[in-house]
Amino acid sequence: MDDPTVKPVTELKRHATRIIEQLDESRTPLLITERGRAAAVMLDVESYRSMLRKLELLEGIARGERAIADGRVVSHRDAKKRLERWSKV
Repeated sequence: MDDPTVKPVTELKRHATRIIEQLDESRTPLLITERGRAAAVMLDVESYRSMLRKLELLEGIARGERAIADGRVVSHRDAKKRLERWSKV
């Protein structure tokens, strides 16, 4: 992802429609500042959805790593048996 473009909140208030169009075209995040400090980040919808999908995947990997660390694992053979039982239900 590209470095964000920085715009003050006053510019967003004055030119929201144009800024949103640019955001959609460029797919570059927009950092909104208020009184010179970072206040919010705007993303185009597709970039936001893509980021959510990646986050879900990373969270799943983290859950798996915790399960391994906690010893909550089964052998391939046992997992296969469980799946066979569930498919018969």
